[in-house]
Amino acid sequence: MDLLSYETSQNMLGLLHVSSSRYEKVPLSSALGRILYTDIVAEFNDPQFPTASMDGYALKHVDLGQGVLTVLGDNPAGHDETRVVKNGECIKTFTGSVMPKGTDTLIQIENVTYEDSKIIINEEVTFENAVRAIGEGYRSGDILISKGTKIAFAEIGVMAGLNKVMVTVAIRPRVAVIATGSEILDLGENSDNPAQIRSSNNYTLAALFEQVGAEVIQLGTTPDDKDALMQTFQTALDSADILVSTGGVSVGDYDFVKDIVPRLGAEVVYKGVGIKPGRHIMVAKREEKFVLALPGFAYSSTVTAILYVLPLIAKMLGRDKAYKTVAAKLSSDFKKYSRFTEFTACNVEVEDGEYFVNFKGKKVGSSAILVNMLSESALMVAGEEDKFLEAGTYVNVILLDNL
Repeated sequence: MDLLSYETSQNMLGLLHVSSSRYEKVPLSSALGRILYTDIVAEFNDPQFPTASMDGYALKHVDLGQGVLTVLGDNPAGHDETRVVKNGECIKTFTGSVMPKGTDTLIQIENVTYEDSKIIINEEVTFENAVRAIGEGYRSGDILISKGTKIAFAEIGVMAGLNKVMVTVAIRPRVAVIATGSEILDLGENSDNPAQIRSSNNYTLAALFEQVGAEVIQLGTTPDDKDALMQTFQTALDSADILVSTGGVSVGDYDFVKDIVPRLGAEVVYKGVGIKPGRHIMVAKREEKFVLALPGFAYSSTVTAILYVLPLIAKMLGRDKAYKTVAAKLSSDFKKYSRFTEFTACNVEVEDGEYFVNFKGKKVGSSAILVNMLSESALMVAGEEDKFLEAGTYVNVILLDNL
């Protein structure tokens, strides 16, 4: 079987037309985890006026040398202060209060002694001490949150400060997930046949796709039966933007998925890529919808889903990248045995701002070892031409801890 190179397959994937113009408005309280569809732009300065950043007394800095100043009264937060402070005067001002007119500095309570409506300066402060300048947080017109950002707690807080009652977010692409194979058991099913194995692929991938912002249609498991598979795939394509299956794409007598996809009217973009794991992957398209048939082994299906499904989801959500890739230095030697581009589960550590790769605790074996992806693992990329990489060599690493 002729195999595409990994680079060619990624270029072809990137050239596929994907609709990313779908959006909806949701309440801010429901926006957590959604993907922002438009830039969030500041409509005013923050703060709009010089503001006290702690409790103290607002005064003219030049008056500190007088030693004693008259207190005109209090200026609580939220109070519309109209008094103008003159030389020799001050106003007790609290955290978050607008600085009274005529003042330029706030001296904290700990630095003075209050007696008979006056303060005695015990320790002077610098000019503009404890005063938030106009626009300290942001300026009117600043892009505060960019389109394509995954909304987390900080984004919620910033948008609340901007009075964003409704937020425009990308509509979640719908991804149907199915695990195929007569040898697999869905959760809760029992069997006396010791040759059957528990299905995990459909749950692993469903969680992965939901984590990056998709809406998942969980189709469970289907045995190796052409008619059943055909019906299930057709139903999935009627309701989903992307259909992802695992198993049935190799060259065995019961690998039916590779034959069913073209019968669904889908055009096969490519089948077979020079990668390990996952070289039997198939990518197909029917009108605006996609079918990705992934290998059946747990590690293989997860890696190929990251490499080929996540970029499609990202494009549908209007995001530039599906994941972050960094250059990291090998902490130990690495030997690659295959002629393909390899994706190896690894650990990543950061020391003095530099990434380092190691393989502590990672098992060596088949493409079924999903536990290798526990503990915030990453994927190290070794190219086709790489054979033996010495410790200290820089390699590309796909980070998975912040998808």
